[in-house]
Amino acid sequence: MRVGIDVGGTHTDAVLMDGTTVLASIKTATTPDVMGGIVAALEQLLASPGVDRSAIEGVMIGTTHFTNALVTGRSLAPTGVVRLGLPATSALPPMVDWPQRLANAIQASVHLCHGGNEFDGRPISPLRPDELKRVAAQLEKSGIGSVAISSVFSPVNAEMEEEAADILLAELPNLHISMSHQIGRVGLLERENATIVNACLRNLADDIVEAFAAALLAVGVSAPLYLSQNDGTLMDSEFTRMYPVRTFASGPTNSARGAAFLADQPDCAVVDIGGTTTDVGVLTGGYPRQATGEVDIGGVRVNFRMPDVLSVGLGGGSRVTRPPQLEVGPDSVGYQLTQEALVFGGQVLTATDLAVAAGLADIGDASLVRHLDRNLVNRGIAWMTQRITDLVDRMRVSATPLPVVLVGGGSILIPASLPGIPSVHRPEHHAVANAIGAAIGQIGGDVDRLFAITASRTREEVLEEARAEAIDRAISAGAAPGTVQITEIDEVAVAYLPGNAVRVRVKAVGELDLTGEATGKEDEWAWN
Repeated sequence: MRVGIDVGGTHTDAVLMDGTTVLASIKTATTPDVMGGIVAALEQLLASPGVDRSAIEGVMIGTTHFTNALVTGRSLAPTGVVRLGLPATSALPPMVDWPQRLANAIQASVHLCHGGNEFDGRPISPLRPDELKRVAAQLEKSGIGSVAISSVFSPVNAEMEEEAADILLAELPNLHISMSHQIGRVGLLERENATIVNACLRNLADDIVEAFAAALLAVGVSAPLYLSQNDGTLMDSEFTRMYPVRTFASGPTNSARGAAFLADQPDCAVVDIGGTTTDVGVLTGGYPRQATGEVDIGGVRVNFRMPDVLSVGLGGGSRVTRPPQLEVGPDSVGYQLTQEALVFGGQVLTATDLAVAAGLADIGDASLVRHLDRNLVNRGIAWMTQRITDLVDRMRVSATPLPVVLVGGGSILIPASLPGIPSVHRPEHHAVANAIGAAIGQIGGDVDRLFAITASRTREEVLEEARAEAIDRAISAGAAPGTVQITEIDEVAVAYLPGNAVRVRVKAVGELDLTGEATGKEDEWAWN
């Protein structure tokens, strides 16, 4: 049995699953401290009849903690930034495009050092150990305990980043190291940004993992803890301490995975309507389609893997602007829906009130919205329906219409059919699809880097090397070795680079190893 939990802006959802069967589900209000909502959801869930807490083999949590920390600029650790690239790359220093408020929040200590590689792995300049030892002394003087290391073309050759990490750790053994080749893709500034984001969240990751573990103990569950990643897979608590940035956008991903599972639709558009926002994504083979380029998070451009999702401010708690200019959202009452909405005795006209008045939902006291003008209600429902239809249409990459799966507690806002959509599915347990997506998560590993094809290194050898590396990464993240399979492989010739350069992307996915047979660790330094 597994427990899946997803923390949203309005609700915290939890499910108990025995294999592929949903035994119990709970939806509670997200509390201001978030942790209180998790404990409350777990206590209600485990109070269901016949639940044996000792039989729970894993608890999977999707959380917005780390995204919220970056967006708000709170709980970010002072961070050292070491770029290996001199005498090149000095024209655009690290964090050149960061919002000033975030740059101030992490109190960055920036250091440009010699090193780096060309696209084919040739060094730009040799690494200088004495230079890095001076950096370590400055970091210690500044009281900085987390460092982001980036090197030019490290996805091609990671040796300099690893050597620099060894030198810094020899001087400062308790230093948290984040290296760009393990986090981002090709593209120095965006990969460096992603690594800095990860580094400034490392201390918070320790606190969050410990708090989640304490919450499980508080409700009498001793099962291992896993957190959702933004590609639909899981990572264990120790891996989360190293790579908190991988939790970004895990909420929409969990919803999409849960939707595909519940509706048995591996290829579809998923519309997840919560209390505050609507997220629309596309599933291919049961996994979310990934964004191909850079993404913006809190004003910072990054290029690590992220689901291709459109998000708008439309949900069950969205405020309704009355005619003549009728609109729903983006402002929302959020987790105060049960106090503010008309159907709950409040004074705010919300999207939920329109749905109840239109007969689409049975929530609260329907008599409290009978006075609403019928034309207002119909126009509001039509406005929301058209908005959702337009979002689905924008996500299509071909002329073929996609079936739509509606999930989330706010999916009650939308009628059972949408114009131009061949089929609309609203499966059982749709309100907690995000928590189900977390519970059914597998373990993944991915590779996205440049390879040089030469006379001594054929295309087949390059692809096999990438496959083996992706499988190793999945096993290191906690996958059972015998279950790992390649689910995606893509190669693109890079014409703007000299020689036979090719960008290879490979994804491997395996079942969660609950026996402890997986190695569960990477290079020795990574656990510091």
